[in-house]
Amino acid sequence: MKVQKVTVDSEKCQGHNRCYAMAPGMFKVDELGYATPRGDGVLKTPQDVELANRAVENCPERAIDIVEDEG
Repeated sequence: MKVQKVTVDSEKCQGHNRCYAMAPGMFKVDELGYATPRGDGVLKTPQDVELANRAVENCPERAIDIVEDEG
């Protein structure tokens, strides 16, 4: 079964934390501000997808993506 997941490209992330602000609860940031998805990044609800899309649209580095995964 395919699922949608939010990902962060650590090579592109510059620690602006806009994803953290735009999608509360979806990302965690380290002490330097670099983001990673919380948990497995699976988007379980339409609200999760909406928040992830908001993070994608607001990431100045284009480091965030929504991908399909086999789960």
